[in-house]
Amino acid sequence: MERRRYLVTYDISDDKRRNDVFHTLRDHGDHAQYSVFFCELTHRELAALRGSLLEEIHQREDQVLILDLGMAENPLEGCLDCLGRGYDPCPHVFIV
Repeated sequence: MERRRYLVTYDISDDKRRNDVFHTLRDHGDHAQYSVFFCELTHRELAALRGSLLEEIHQREDQVLILDLGMAENPLEGCLDCLGRGYDPCPHVFIV
């Protein structure tokens, strides 16, 4: 399955819902800034993530934005322009 890279950001004022969304996204991607994540997902993983987020947010009060950045095999540096301190992703440790 092809993996695509997404930028996911959220604006949630309620502490519990914000923490729930943070933990969900942390399980799916790299925490880049306060409410910004980079996630590399298949179509199915994206659908599952969207479903989880929809269960956690309040539809009228909260906002989650998902921006498709293209194929995950393309280097992020090719589409990311950093001003100031550069983006330093956390290394992933996969346990099989």
